[in-house]
Amino acid sequence: MSLLAISKIAWAVGVVAWYVLRIPFQRKARRQSVKDARHRNLRDMTLLTISTLGLGVIPAIYAATGWPAAASYPISTVQVVAGIIVFICALRLFWATHKAIGKDWSVTLEIKEQHKLVTDGIYAQVRHPMYSAFFLWALAQLLLLPNYVAGPAGLVGFGILFFFRVGREEQMMREAFGAEYDDYMRRTKRVIPGIY
Repeated sequence: MSLLAISKIAWAVGVVAWYVLRIPFQRKARRQSVKDARHRNLRDMTLLTISTLGLGVIPAIYAATGWPAAASYPISTVQVVAGIIVFICALRLFWATHKAIGKDWSVTLEIKEQHKLVTDGIYAQVRHPMYSAFFLWALAQLLLLPNYVAGPAGLVGFGILFFFRVGREEQMMREAFGAEYDDYMRRTKRVIPGIY
């Protein structure tokens, strides 16, 4: 088996593992009543679609067909190993984030009934560790898919979602939790501990 085939398979296994990890948390979250869904709108759904294109559709087309072949470049063993390690770290962080936030998790911007502000565990390090996990997935994709379109598509797609969404999400949390969230914001960074 070629190194390129291994890298594509590693990427695909990581993506499947990501969704398998989410299934039990998604089931629990669906059972929760939503208190405030006014931020769940066409804008948010458009951003989710852009992110899905970058982290799912474009790289899947490349992994399955090699298109666009003209944008491909040779891959190294170091690159593949690094990509696998980063994806494993992303999966571990993703699981820890879901475990910490529990039934209050949602794909879209919404506040659940009896929603609790989680500020311990992984959330004591950064306010948006799930976004941190997605950025790690995008980095793993960049390493595992040696293509100038498919590789960085995750960073571009998810980056667009993040930068157009995080401010609105934090405003929603400030409205829901007031001074408690303001205090939490003062002592934590968004996605990289101590940096940003």
